[in-house]
Amino acid sequence: MKKKLTKNQLLKRASKIKLLLTDVDGVLTDTGVYYSAQGELMKRYSIRDGMGVERLRKLVNVETGIITREDTLIVKTRAEKLKIDELHMGVYEKEKTLEKILIRKNLKPEEIAFIGDDTNDIEILKNVGLSACPKDATKFAKDVVDLIVESKGGYGAFRDIAELIIEAKTKKKGSE
Repeated sequence: MKKKLTKNQLLKRASKIKLLLTDVDGVLTDTGVYYSAQGELMKRYSIRDGMGVERLRKLVNVETGIITREDTLIVKTRAEKLKIDELHMGVYEKEKTLEKILIRKNLKPEEIAFIGDDTNDIEILKNVGLSACPKDATKFAKDVVDLIVESKGGYGAFRDIAELIIEAKTKKKGSE
């Protein structure tokens, strides 16, 4: 199990973030999926997480993105509503997508944060500057992240990490 960082260590790492990436199911949603005879019908998203995306963009110029195994119109529609251009769906090896993003955007790993919740997120969680998971994430994710946020997936977990980044960047600006 990875030793959790102090608040000051978290703020220092968060102050460097230029892009916050997230998984969908279990982070932006509550892990519930509603099916009908036609297939996947609905997922529950938190409006507060959406405000986190907007606040990151407007207050501290941090971009957001999604990397998910999901490849559905529901995810695409949510990303469009939130004006998230960095959308990667149907991804099974998230760390490889991270490598491509780093090169394309000329970023360093310490400038990326990722929030995930399960075993398919572990490799990317280990390779970013700031890693987090929701309060109700799996033990596997909790064991490797820098921070376990206060909220559950789909209930503000993304907003929690967004607000930490905003706090870190606004404190940094104030101290310059």
